[in-house]
Amino acid sequence: MSSTTYEGRDATGLSAPRLAVSVVLMRNSAHGVGVFVQRRALTMDFAAGVVAFPGGRVEAVDSSPSAPNIPLLDSQVRAWRRTSVGTDASFARQTTARLLAAAIREVAEECDVVLQPTALVPWANWITPEGFPKRFDTFFFVTAVAPKVEPRHVTTEATSSEWISVRRLLQDEGAGRLKLLPPTIAILDELVEAHTTEEVLSVKRPIDPVCLQLSEIEAFRLRRQRMTKDTGEQP
Repeated sequence: MSSTTYEGRDATGLSAPRLAVSVVLMRNSAHGVGVFVQRRALTMDFAAGVVAFPGGRVEAVDSSPSAPNIPLLDSQVRAWRRTSVGTDASFARQTTARLLAAAIREVAEECDVVLQPTALVPWANWITPEGFPKRFDTFFFVTAVAPKVEPRHVTTEATSSEWISVRRLLQDEGAGRLKLLPPTIAILDELVEAHTTEEVLSVKRPIDPVCLQLSEIEAFRLRRQRMTKDTGEQP
């Protein structure tokens, strides 16, 4: 686990990962919780060809001033306090506001859905390991999509988008029919036993940053392959 600072330098003097967000859009289905995912285009310079949740890097436009909801920001700061958000209290609200703005913007750009900041629930924080040409400090939110709201495939960064159950995604990954990054797999593992989105949103959990080393990523994949082979199902 790396110590990171606000888009500056980490404890080793290396460039810190860029802030990024990812939003797990959820809805109830007959097969448990469903999530909206995208198959990233093979031309992308990061995570090409993988199935992922909507999201992207935090941009300068996300710093545009707006009327702050201080109670909401303080609640989110508390949720992210163990992450890089909590490393500098003087920037915590500002950073949190940027994360929320980026999450709302990315979902609007990629799915044609406008979310309210109060609907975004902090869930996880993953940092790209050292050794990758591009590194991100990614903040994952979960949110339930209203029944009458239908996300659309409107992004050029992915070749397709779809609703799929959490369990089916893990089964397809275990069978080699699609590729998922470790953060996506870990989050799906955390959601797979939930019967409803309400159950997911009611969870109160500490959020610690996760930064696997390159050797740990390979071990992670091999362990899942062995478990899938032994059981014939996803781990």
